[in-house]
Amino acid sequence: MSTLSDRPNTGLLVVDVQNGVVSEAHERDQVVANIATLVGKARAGGVPVVWVLHSSENLEKDTDNWQLVPELSRDGSDPVVHKTYADSFEETDLEDVLARAGIGHLVVSGAQTDECIRSTIHGAMVRGYDVTLVGDAHTTEDLSEWGAPTPDKVIAHTNLYWDNHRAPGRTATVKKTDELTF
Repeated sequence: MSTLSDRPNTGLLVVDVQNGVVSEAHERDQVVANIATLVGKARAGGVPVVWVLHSSENLEKDTDNWQLVPELSRDGSDPVVHKTYADSFEETDLEDVLARAGIGHLVVSGAQTDECIRSTIHGAMVRGYDVTLVGDAHTTEDLSEWGAPTPDKVIAHTNLYWDNHRAPGRTATVKKTDELTF
């Protein structure tokens, strides 16, 4: 149970699944398909879908690279959070969006595992949210040329440690797309 006792609802957070972010991502097509499945499940269950879009010097707002991937479609009523930092809560209105919807449990998917996903799941936990990371619905690019582990290992390690993460009054879990119900 989240420490946000007045927020009994669950929300699906889709982080940075933008053309310029996932074009070279590990198992991109499968991950995007899994996210599309999650979006469909959330909508069928009446669960809010919150889209997070990153912008930076290399990912300029309103360009083709900044747009959501074409396989995903945002419903006009779905909130969009615009961010410029890895943690989706930093200098954004995400907290306000979630508070208005009574959301205390976040189901998180998207990119990049080793940057924005990790920052956001930790940011949510320290702010009092329960967090479910969808283990087969997040991805990253290959940065092994610069000394990072390969993407499959980054993803596996993130899933491993998040499934064992705990904080007082909050839960952290990892589930696969097909295990998740809303």
